Amino acid sequence: MAALNSVRKHGKFLVIIVALALFAFIAEEFVRSLGYTQNERHQRVGQINGENISIQDYNKLVDEYTDVIKFTQGVNNLTDYQATMVRDQAWQSFVQQQLIQHECEALGLCVTDSELERYIQSGESSLLAGTPFRTEDGKFDYSSLQRFKEQYDQVMEDAEVPADTKEYYANFMTYWKFMEKQLRQELLANKFQSILTASMISNPVAAKQNFEGRTTENDILLCAVPYTSIKDADIEVSDKELKAKYEEMKELFKNTQELRDIKYIDVEVVASKADEAAINQEMNGYAAALQEGAEPAKVVREAGSLVAYSVLPIGTKALPRDIAQQIDSMSIGEQKGPYYYAGDNTMNIVRLISHTVVPDSVQFRQLSIPGKSMEDIQQRADSVLAVLRSGVAIDSVAKNLGQNVTPVWITSAQYDGQTMDETNRLFIQKLTSMNAGTTEKFEMAGQGVAILNVTDRRNFIDKYNVAVVKVPVDFSKETYSAAYNKFSSFIAGKNVADLEAEAQAAGYTVQSRQAISSAEHNVANVSSTREAMRWIFNDDTEVGDVSPLYECGDNDHLLVVILDGIHKKGYLSWDDEEIKNFLKMQVVQDKKAAMLQEKMNGMTTVKEAKTISEAFTDTMRHISFSGMTYVPHIGAMEPAIAGAVSTMKQGDTKMGIRGNGGVYALQILSQNKQNDVKYDQKAEEQSLTQMLMRSLQSLSQDLYLKADVQDNRYLFY
Repeated sequence: MAALNSVRKHGKFLVIIVALALFAFIAEEFVRSLGYTQNERHQRVGQINGENISIQDYNKLVDEYTDVIKFTQGVNNLTDYQATMVRDQAWQSFVQQQLIQHECEALGLCVTDSELERYIQSGESSLLAGTPFRTEDGKFDYSSLQRFKEQYDQVMEDAEVPADTKEYYANFMTYWKFMEKQLRQELLANKFQSILTASMISNPVAAKQNFEGRTTENDILLCAVPYTSIKDADIEVSDKELKAKYEEMKELFKNTQELRDIKYIDVEVVASKADEAAINQEMNGYAAALQEGAEPAKVVREAGSLVAYSVLPIGTKALPRDIAQQIDSMSIGEQKGPYYYAGDNTMNIVRLISHTVVPDSVQFRQLSIPGKSMEDIQQRADSVLAVLRSGVAIDSVAKNLGQNVTPVWITSAQYDGQTMDETNRLFIQKLTSMNAGTTEKFEMAGQGVAILNVTDRRNFIDKYNVAVVKVPVDFSKETYSAAYNKFSSFIAGKNVADLEAEAQAAGYTVQSRQAISSAEHNVANVSSTREAMRWIFNDDTEVGDVSPLYECGDNDHLLVVILDGIHKKGYLSWDDEEIKNFLKMQVVQDKKAAMLQEKMNGMTTVKEAKTISEAFTDTMRHISFSGMTYVPHIGAMEPAIAGAVSTMKQGDTKMGIRGNGGVYALQILSQNKQNDVKYDQKAEEQSLTQMLMRSLQSLSQDLYLKADVQDNRYLFY
């Protein structure tokens, strides 16, 4: 009882305690949910049809594209520019696929596995022609694809197959799976396109009109009164009229994404006179060393040359253009430089050591000789070589060894200028020195022995042993620090007005850029400006704000940005300066047209219209509805003339035709039909259908707008 009395006594207090506990629990869940939502938003790279796209999913897609490019091009890494292009390609392809997929789901369209297999087997897709599965004449070979799949299963299941071979096959299969995905998307897009195409049809009435408009030509007497005959200053335009014109043309001003205007100061740091003198001194030292017979590879390496020394002779295509042009005029042992080349801002030394002529392309077959030891391998290799030189076909020897000796080509483009070890250098040197039809042994530095059989050699070219020292004329740390300190001192504490007023006197230029999009890769054509882009599109950045100082480019640019305007997604305002000027031009032209039409009102002949100030007449021939009507004296295309002529008969006159460059009066002098052209209803209907199909070119943009695509990649790259 005492306990119950105690509870009753403190009941209100207990209720408050319980309520606070419940509130704390709910608040904790809310904070946790809010944290998850914020984190998810920060990981969102875009949105399509309301579906969020995470940066993780997008990166997986980019990795797929990157792996395929690396595999097909035989490279290990992509340049920054290539990586940027891959990200764009992956995004554009993904967006396009999602737009079509969304529409196809609504229509119930899909691609089954069996449909995809039949599509691949048919070889219809142009994508298949770019795969390695091709016949000698370049056509897709389905049987070759099937053989690869069988070999893949065998290779991956065989424990004795080397790891690098398995890796190659795995990469090859990854490539093919990517191609299958592309083919599936292409087939689905084809189905969607087929439905759209079937909806674009013509009819006999339109076909007949199209034929007559195309085959009926008119000679006309034209009177033209240009809009320039009335001065712009004589036309008054009110804001009310501009607003009315804006409503009439409003769809032209629809902004599909937020755009921002900026002003900026970009400072490019360049080498000082002291820097140039120091570089010249170093280059003179390297030139003297080469002249005195120093090892070329060592000199080039120590100089930090942009062009590595190649132990193999290389062709001019593998060298920078300015170096290649120098070599063409040099003799063996000659040396040029140091000299400055403005094209890439470098100092250069070129020394031509030797010259040779070798085949650009070599086709060969290769046998790997197995064995328990190098001595055993050497003996087996000698035996195999003797058998081959006795006339036994290499195919039969390869079959006994369980190897494939399909001929392959190696070209200069695959190795010229590339860094390689001594074994690869000797391998290429061996191949390029062998004659077609010869078979020789090649020892791979204690790693094994191969039998090489050269089957063909083509396109003999000049190659050079050349030492190139190409060094950028870079600024020193002291020069960069001085430029940084000067610029940072100039912008410190200044607002927009101060920056614009004082920039020129300080040696800086304030530049403008309108309508910058977050989908762009850089600011002011300067690389590595991602942080500046983030600042420009940050919700907290307001018009008139001045950014921090950004160090960007290849660590050779200093950038400060001013936000000068924001154009929100949707319809741009009528009083935007550029739009207002455009609207004024349209209203002025409307008023001029009305004034000139009023002058022609009541006139019945071209001769009367000619009495208007600055009017002129001209005879124009072969005017047809389907043709292009250009009025030379006005300097404008005038489809309105062709449209008017199509409704007139010989002898008819029409007054007050409004065109792009003026107002016109015309009379039909004669009409001629092309009697040698016969009417073909089916052909005319097909022609009209093709014209209608061209209207589908805007479909992708329409679907893009409908899907409300959001691209936030600038936040991550």
